[in-house]
This record gives sequence, C-alpha cells and structure tokens, in this order.
Amino acid sequence: MVMGVSVESSELWEGVLELTKTAQDNNSDALFWAVQLSASLSAAGVGLPSVELAHLLVSHICFGNHVPITWKFLDKALAVKIAPPMLVLSLLSIRVIPNRQNQPGAYRLYMELLKRHAFSFASPIYGPNYQKIMKSIDDVLHLSQIYGLQVCEPGVLLVEFVFSVVWQLLDASLDDEGLLEHTPEKKSRWPTRSQDMDIEGHDSFSEKRADHNEGLQKVNTAMAIEIIGELLLNKVTSRILYLARQNMPSHWGGFIQRMQLLAANSAVLRNSKHITPETLLQLTSDTRKVLSRECKTMSGKEFHAVMASGSLISSANQLHGIGWSALWLPIDLFLEDAMDGSQVAATSAVEILTGLVKALQAVNGTAWHNTFLGLWIAALRLVQRERDLCEGPVPRLDTCMCMLLSITTLTVANFIEEEESELIDETEHSPTNQSKEKPGRRRKDLVTSLQLIGDYEGLLTVPQAVSLVANQAAAKAIMYVSGLPVGNGYYESVSMNDMPMNCSGNMRHLIVEACIARNLLDTSAYLWPGYVNVARSNQVPHSVPAQASGWSSLMKGSPLTPSLINALVATPASSLAELEKIYEIAVNGSDDEKISAATILCGASLVRGWNVQEHTIFFIMRLLLPPVPADYSGSDSHLISCASFLNVLLVAISAVDCVQIFSLHGLVPLLAGALMPICEVFGSCIPNVSWALTTGEELSCHAVFCNAFTLLLKLWRFDQPPVEHVMGDAPPIASQLSPEYLLLVRNSQLSSFGTLPRDPMKSRRHSRLLSSSREPIFMDSFPKLKLWYRQHQQCMASILSGLAPGTPVHKIVDTLLDLMFRKINRGGQPLTQTSGSSNSSGSGAQDAYIRLKVPAWDILEATPFVLDAALTACAHGRLSPRELATGVKDLADFLPATLATILSYFSAEVTRGIWKPAFMNGTDWPSPAANLSIVEQQIKKILAATGVDVPSLAVGGSSPATLPLPLAALVSLTITYKFDKATERFLHMIGPALNSLASGCPWPCMPIIASLWAQKIKRWSDFFVFSASHTVFHHNSDAVVQLLKTCFTSTLGLSSSHIYSNGGVGALLGHGSGPQFSGGMTPVAPGILYLRVHRSIRDVMFMTEEIVSLLMLSVRDIASSGLPKDKVEKLKKTKYGLRYGQVSLAAAMMRVKLAASLGASLVWISGGSGLIQSLIRETLPSWFLSVHVLGQEVGESGGMISMLGGYALAYFVLLCGAFAWGVDSVSPASKRRPKILGAHLEFLASALDGKISLGCDCATWQAYVSGFVSLMVGCTPMWVLEVDVDVLKRLSKGLRQWNEEELALALLGLGGVGAMGAAAELIIEREF
Repeated sequence: MVMGVSVESSELWEGVLELTKTAQDNNSDALFWAVQLSASLSAAGVGLPSVELAHLLVSHICFGNHVPITWKFLDKALAVKIAPPMLVLSLLSIRVIPNRQNQPGAYRLYMELLKRHAFSFASPIYGPNYQKIMKSIDDVLHLSQIYGLQVCEPGVLLVEFVFSVVWQLLDASLDDEGLLEHTPEKKSRWPTRSQDMDIEGHDSFSEKRADHNEGLQKVNTAMAIEIIGELLLNKVTSRILYLARQNMPSHWGGFIQRMQLLAANSAVLRNSKHITPETLLQLTSDTRKVLSRECKTMSGKEFHAVMASGSLISSANQLHGIGWSALWLPIDLFLEDAMDGSQVAATSAVEILTGLVKALQAVNGTAWHNTFLGLWIAALRLVQRERDLCEGPVPRLDTCMCMLLSITTLTVANFIEEEESELIDETEHSPTNQSKEKPGRRRKDLVTSLQLIGDYEGLLTVPQAVSLVANQAAAKAIMYVSGLPVGNGYYESVSMNDMPMNCSGNMRHLIVEACIARNLLDTSAYLWPGYVNVARSNQVPHSVPAQASGWSSLMKGSPLTPSLINALVATPASSLAELEKIYEIAVNGSDDEKISAATILCGASLVRGWNVQEHTIFFIMRLLLPPVPADYSGSDSHLISCASFLNVLLVAISAVDCVQIFSLHGLVPLLAGALMPICEVFGSCIPNVSWALTTGEELSCHAVFCNAFTLLLKLWRFDQPPVEHVMGDAPPIASQLSPEYLLLVRNSQLSSFGTLPRDPMKSRRHSRLLSSSREPIFMDSFPKLKLWYRQHQQCMASILSGLAPGTPVHKIVDTLLDLMFRKINRGGQPLTQTSGSSNSSGSGAQDAYIRLKVPAWDILEATPFVLDAALTACAHGRLSPRELATGVKDLADFLPATLATILSYFSAEVTRGIWKPAFMNGTDWPSPAANLSIVEQQIKKILAATGVDVPSLAVGGSSPATLPLPLAALVSLTITYKFDKATERFLHMIGPALNSLASGCPWPCMPIIASLWAQKIKRWSDFFVFSASHTVFHHNSDAVVQLLKTCFTSTLGLSSSHIYSNGGVGALLGHGSGPQFSGGMTPVAPGILYLRVHRSIRDVMFMTEEIVSLLMLSVRDIASSGLPKDKVEKLKKTKYGLRYGQVSLAAAMMRVKLAASLGASLVWISGGSGLIQSLIRETLPSWFLSVHVLGQEVGESGGMISMLGGYALAYFVLLCGAFAWGVDSVSPASKRRPKILGAHLEFLASALDGKISLGCDCATWQAYVSGFVSLMVGCTPMWVLEVDVDVLKRLSKGLRQWNEEELALALLGLGGVGAMGAAAELIIEREF
C-alpha cells in the first residue's frame, strides 16, 4: 500500500499519527502503544512490518519530535516487528548522519538502534513484504545507482545495505576528524553534512551547550568506529561484507583505502580501549578467511586437510617417493612425453608448462618456493634419466638441457613477470600508489627454491657433454667471490686445466646462470652458502691475464677470421647484444660474411645457447625471410639471389634436435610460414643456374628446394593417410598438424601477440625480434605447394588413376623411369602400360638428366606414377627387389624431396592391403633371421615387469618372415643409405614414418625391421629393439590395459616386484627412457613404455573408462594397504578388522591423491582436451549411472573405500579440467571450459534434485560431489564464476540436504553478483 494512494489510506495514516502524538503527550507505555498500533493496522489490512509506518515514524521524529519517548516508540515498533528495521535504519541514516554535528543525541540513538537491530535479518527475509522493503531501501539509499549492479534482487540489495551502513559510519568518522578531504574523492557518496545549518529541535539533551556537544561528538565518533569493528567481526555481517568484497572489488577497494586512512590517522581510534588500528585492518584483510570450504564430516576434513597440504618431503632420500610424487608427478610425465623426438608440437612447451604448473600450484595449495622447487627437480630428473640412455639416431641431451635451462627458466620467468605486471598495474590504478603485496615476492621464492636444490646432490651431477660449461659457471662464481670482474671473458676462454684450482660445477650452477642471464637473479647468488668453495676463491690469482673470448672479440670489432668463426660456432652467445651483432653482419655484411654469420647463428647459440635460445630462433627465421631490396627490379623472386645464404640456414636447422628445439619453443608454425615461400620459389625454378659453394660443390635450385621441403615436411605427419581412410588396425594420426593448420596457428600467434593478459612483458622482450610482417598468409599464397598437397592427399586416400600418354607429366614419368632403371634391359618391355618408350639404356643417364631440367614441383607430381609403375613391375616379376630398391634410391638421390612422396605412397599402399607379401628370405629380400630370435628375447626382457605376453617371433619353415610388399620396398630402400652427415637429415624424416607404418602392420613386421636395421648399425641395436617392443601394445588393447595397470601399481608402490616397491616417480619412469644395461637388457619403466606407445593407440576413447576403473581398483588396494587377499581375509576375523596394520587415513589419502594425479595425467597426455571433454561429458555420467561393487569385497572397510573412491574421482576430474583448460581464463583453451563444466555441474544438480537415478554407491556419490565442489571452491574459484547461477543454487540446495551448509555458502559466495543474493540469504537463514 503506497502512501497517498486513496482517501481511506490517507485517513488511516493520519489516525496512526494522531495515535502516536496522543501517546507521546500522555507519556504512554511504548509497548502498549505498539500493541494498540499493531492491532489497528492489522484491522485495516496493512501488511506488517509496514513500509509506510517506517516512513511515518522517522518523519515524525526527525527532528520536530526528537524526544526520548518517540525514540522509545520507534525502538518498540522494531521490536514487535510492525516496522522493518533495515528500512528504518536507512531512513534514519540519511537524516541523522548529515545532522550529527547539530543533533549528536540523535546520532547516538541511531547508533544504539543500529547495534540493537542491524544484526537481526532473519525476520525480514521471511516476511511477506521482503521484496517491497528492500525496494524501499533501494529508493531511500539509491543503492542500485551507487553500486551500479545489474542485479536488483532483494538479497543483492541486502548486501549493498550492510555495506552501505558500514561505509556511512566510516565516512562520518573520517569527516568528524577532518580526514574525509584526504580521500581521492574528497567527499562521501552519502550526505555527511547538513545543507541546512539552522535546524532547531527539542533540546532534551541540552544540546545547545557547545562544550557538551563537542564531548558527545567525540564519544559518537568512537562509538561509530566500534560499531564498524563489530559489523566486521560479527559472524553474519562479516560474511555478508565478504560477499561485497568478492563481487564489488572496485567499491571494496575504495572502502579499504578509507579504512587504511582511518587506521593511520584517527586519533579517536588510537585512543580507543575497545579496538585498535591493527585489529581494524586485520578484519578487512584479504588474508582473513571468512567462508570455509571444508566438509562437515570428519572424513571430509581429513580429505581437505590432505588435499590442501602443500608441505614437501624435504629428505632427499624420498626424492622419488610417494610424498613428492603426489605433488609433481604430472610435470615429470609432461617433460618426458615432450622429449618424443618423433613428434613436433605447434604449441610452446613454455605455455603448456606454465598452465600445468599453475594448475598444480593451485590444486596442491603449495607456496611458490615449493612450486619452483618441484619444477626444477622434475626438469633435473629428466636430464638424469637421459644419462643412461642407449645410443640411437635421435639425440636427446641437447633437447633435455633446453627443457631444463631454457623452457623451465622461461616458465619461471612467466610467473615472476605475471606477478610484477599485476603489481605495476595495481600501483598505477591505486590512488595511493600502494600495492597489496611486496614487489618481488616470487623472485624471493625463486631464490629459496634454488638454495634448497643444493640439498639434492644426486640430481646435480652434470652430463659429461656439458661438464665444461658447468665448470665455467662455477669458475665464474669463484672469480666473483674472489673479487675479480666476471665480465672479462677469462673464465670462458681459459681451459679448466689452466685454472689454479678445481672448478667442479654442477647443474645448479647452470640453472643459476640461466636465471641471472634472464634477470631473474643477480650475482648475489654467487654468495649463497655452499654455492662455491670459498676456500678455493683465495687460490685465484688477482693478476688474471687479459684474455678475451670469441664473442668478446666480436663485440670489440674483430673481423670474422676463420679461427674466430670456428670459435663463435662452437661457443654460444651469452647475451642478446651479441646475437644482434652477428645478425647485423648476416644482414649487412658481404656475401661471405653473411654465410659465416648464418653458420654462427645456427651453431652452439641455437643448440646450447639456452639463455638466448628463443632469440636465436627468431633471428634465424627473420633471415629465412629476407625483405625485398629497395633497388630490386628483377622478374624472379629476390630469394633466388639468396640461395647460398638460405641453404646454409636450411641445412643447419634440419638436424633433428634443432627441429625439436623449435618445437619446444612453440615456433614451428612461424618456421613453416618462413619455409613455404622458399619451397614455392625454388620448387618452381628450372635448374639452369647453380651457385658455387665454399666447398667447391655446385648448389642448384633443386638442392635448395629439397632442403627446405624436407624440413617443412618434418613439421607434420605428412606420411599418414586421413583417419577416415585408414584400414585395419593401423595406428591413428599421431598429430593433427597439417600445413593449413600450421598457417592458422602462425596467423593466430602473430595477431594475438601482446594482447593476452600475460603477454605485455613478453611483448616487450620480443618486439624487436618480430619486426617482420605480421600479415596472415594462407595456402592460396603458395599455389604450387597447395597443388602438391592436394595431390598428396588424393594419393593417400585413393588408388592412382590412369595417366594419359603424351602429357608433360607422362613424359617426366618416362624420363624418371629411364633414370632409375637405365641399367636394366628387359627386351624393350616397358614398365608402364601407357609408356611408349623403351626402358633399355636408351640415350643414357646424361640424356635423362637433361630432360629432367624441370621445376621440382613437376617431378614431385610425376613421382607417384613412377613408384606405382615400379612397384607393379616388381610385383609381376619384371623388376627384382634389388633393382626396385636401387632404382628408388637413384630417384631419391636425384631429388631428395621425392622421399616425401616415396614415404606417403608406400604408406598408403600398405594400408590398402592389395599387394602380395614379400618373403624376407635373404635371396629376393634381406633376411632378419640372423638376429630375430635375439630381438624376441630382448623384447621379452624389456616388457618383463609389465606382465604383458609377447607374441612368438618364430619364423622359418612353413612360416617364413614376410612384410607387405610396399613396406619391404621401403625398408630395402632405407638400409641402402649410409648414415652420415649428408644423409642424416633425410633419414630423420624417413625414420618416424617407417616406424609408424611398421607399427600398424601385423605382428611381427616391426621386429623384422628392427632386426634388419640392427644388422646394419649394430651400435643402435638396443634402440631398434626398444622401438620394436612398442608394437606389442599397438595390436592388443588388453596389453595396453595391463601396461596401465602396471603404471598404477608401480607408482603407488603396490607392485609385488621389488623394482617398483618404493613407488613414486622412480618406479613409474625409472632413470632412462630406454633399456638399461647392467649385465644385459633389463625391464623398462612402465611409464616410459606408455609414453612411447600412447600416440599409436587407435581407440583412445576406451582409455578413459579403463583409467577410471584402474583408479577405483587402486583405491581399493590402497584401503587394504596392498595386502594380498588371503591376508585381508585373516584381518577380517581380527578384533579390529582391516584397521589393524593399516596406514593412517591421511597416508591413504595421499596415495589416493597420487593415483588420481597419475590418472589425470595419463588421460591428458593421451588425448588432450578432447579426451577430457569426452571423459566429463560421457564417461563420468555413464559411470555414475551404472552399478558398481566398489568396496563390497573387503567387508567392514567397504564404506571407507566407497568414500575414498568418490574423493579420488573428485580430485581426478578437477585435475583433468585444470590440465585441459587451466585454472584461470588466460589460455585460449579456457574459453571451452564454461560449456563443458556447466554441463557436468548440471548433471550433478539434476541428480541432487532427484531427476536422475544413480547406480553408484551413495557414499561414493556424496564424496564425489562434496569433494569436487570443495576443490573447485578452494582451488579454481574462477570456474565457479562461469557456471549458471541457477545451477549453483541447485547445487547449494543439494549440499545443504547433506548438512554441508559451509560448502554450500562458499559455492554461492564465489558465484558472482547473480548468486550473491542467494548467498546472503543463506548466511542469514543459517545464522553463520
């Protein structure tokens, strides 16, 4: 009922006013008046408490009837609930506070009412007029206008009201002490001073006496500050204010500034006996925990205590044990997986590792110094595992060192720069220029972590190949401690044998140098206790000879002499300035100087210049795209004139470890964008012109094209057919990279550079290096490359169509066949049905070479038809296997770029399965018989600890060794190569393709190939056998499941094998990624095996179901302490059941956490975000809907097992989501999170609503829901903001049904403004 709506209502309120005046005049009892008034209003049909009555009473008092009895009437009206307290207080605040100087008594009474009624919200929110009351409060205080929130729900207005009450008192107190003018706004958002200073009222409190007024004003100020403290301390109002802090950060920031001003300058506060400035600031501190996220059950508390514990096992003896592994195992797995040399990634390892570490830091709740320590130790473990590797064609030491000293260091730099960027922004936007935390906190954490690393001596041993660099780093520190300048280059140029003392460096010295080079540390690190031997610093002579390193000489202007060039190639640059100097020479020097500078850039600075590695890569890519000279007027591309220079770069970076370094830095897309123009131009040239090299050889455009093209092809799995065309059990595409995809990523990287939240600092670092064009490029820009790629895809997908005679392609086919088989005479019988020329020696090789002076793209277009003709001829006996292999080798030698077509054609033909098998009998085709049985025994030893059965390799007699004809031809081709520097880069392209193709062929194709290659290069035989052992898992899903099971049991220390009894990282990954040697072949760690085979598992979707099942089985084993079943049965009969001899619940939870962490890591590594999306949207709902018997086999502990199973799933799912989409909104992948997470939480809410019938155990379900929500609230609060408010409310309601009020409130408290009202009402409802 609105005042003044009708005559009847007007008469009613006039009667109320007359009743009040009469009672006032008669000095009636306040309770009698209130009862009489309540009866009158009820009889008139007025809803109570009444909004109109609040307006009437406050207007009556202020200030014409400012007498004690009217205030008593008002107090009693609030007590008997006929007037709404919050509205009355709102009305009083806008009248009394501005006039508090003239009416100190009214201000005092207002605060008394505030203390009495401001903490009681339950009645209003359950009253019939709740919405109307809150709307009236909004109209009075203009809350929606002041705070600008789009949501105007009653609960939101309630939060704004409480916040406003505190703020009004704060501004009034500041104004009383003359401090309000020191605020940025110089005024309050509410009236604090009356506009009319001539207000007169009743002087019942002798307020005309100025001295009495002044004394009362000081008392009022003190009382106001005390009430502020009470409101901040009260359980209900403090939580409501916490909601304001969470959801109105800008307003809260202004409030905190005023609070800090009051605490720092208020004389009244300093003299208060009830509250101190420190207490007041503590009550508003961000570190104060107001909302708890723990479950109410004891088991829940134990769970969250373990989950939140960030303490690390400090003992180096437990380095590979359970405690440490539970925290950082995913990092170890990621680092090891990234070392797979057969794979090229389009995403930077720095970005992936940054997201991974941030997720683990949030979920584990560890301090940053512990987080950095875990990261460093995981990277050090990677290097140590590398020391015992068997020798193979793919070197890994340089990439491992790159991962430790470049990638890991850049990851740490990301975290430090992220913090400091936030601090800079915070300071810039803070009117007082004060930040919340001290700058450089993470820098200090980095120092702490590196000091702690010194305790892990076993990890600090330096690989022999980099021992000199480590010794130089130690010498540098010793010289600094001795007082010698470290920048004189002496320690770099002098031999360690010439040093007067033994400078034995370790891995920590290299890490510290990497951090100093990137300005993460300063040279004070040299003074850390134990960093260097102080006694040896006294042995350093103070008259050091003035020697200079090669780079120092270059910087001083020395010319590029042969000796200096050799020194610069062998020694990495130590600074960006040195790289810029050599880059300047590469751009502006003479032709010889340019080539020398390119050679230097691609030398040690690229491979081992860990401190400047990404800068080196950027400079190389800029050199691959030279700008068009201003005076260039030729019709051909300007790249032609740069042929010799470009070829030096292409050959140098084609090494497999260089490609891997590009991949780790996430620069493969940019490299692809630089290579495509070179391929397009040189592949379109007719080889009429050549360039003389310094070696005396001639360089043709074909050679430049082949070097660029083969390097480009290494950047994606070109040899594999599209997955829809794969037949049989061939492995799936291991990488979805394609030239189009690489260009899309390249365009995205350049367009978004510097725009992401954490990019500004990185943008400043790289702005000079990315000065080349950032314009997008597409495949249409390269028509020849696009045409080849289209033909390549068609060749992979379908059988070749007929070739019409007389066409240019047909002529090239004939010429190529003449070149390949010129020594063969078959009586004029052609190799192709359409060929009109004889395949005899004809006009000879010279004539063929002349006729093949055509663009390389034309030769590539003809190559599939040549191969088809040759393979058909061999299948029909017109070519012998040796002649086929020799001919194909001649083709590859003529134009090495044809190796790409050879690989893709033979791969496609193998998958089609239309060719007869080739008998590897040693007559027609090479025979593996000499060592095939040895290979079988070695494979069995490698897989011994997994429990996987190895199929028999018995061949001979009626079962000779066979390979599909195209595969046999390809193998025969590869073993004709000599492995030297000239062919190394081509064999590195063939190797992964051959391995992938053979893995998909029936058993025992891969062991046969391993046997053949082991005969050719005996020193690599162990590597080939190890590769062949992977095939066991490609053809048998049960073997994969068994391998996964071994991964779980070994990691958890539940295996019966003594090798894995300790569990942890050492049991999972061992100390090497290949067979170990101690008197012969030994089993390979199961984690290493899985990381090498998971990309070839065709059906990855079943992996999630198996991993979930193994996780639940692991929980059961953990609960029974891994005891054999017979012992479990005996324990059932004991007095204490399974509790006897068991580990504590906390220890069990740590293992559960480890099992979940392992499971999440395996899912993420196996299928990325796509597989995790399938897990959350399909696998998990199906699992919860199904009936499980978890815990029923172990009797009394079944309930505990069910509960632990739910918690394990909660941790597992949260980690999966964190790995896939991050814990914040920085990464592009996080954009997909709201939809998937929302669908999952909708499923949970629907089940809690009773709309879905579950089949799983109730204890498991309750533990999962409460555990997942608790982890999400505590570890990934930004996720909650992305969830629909209605879903959050339903989840909260379901949690309250389980008596999880605290968790329900914490969930709503993080739900943003939309959930703030519901959270406030829940606080009041439960009176938290």
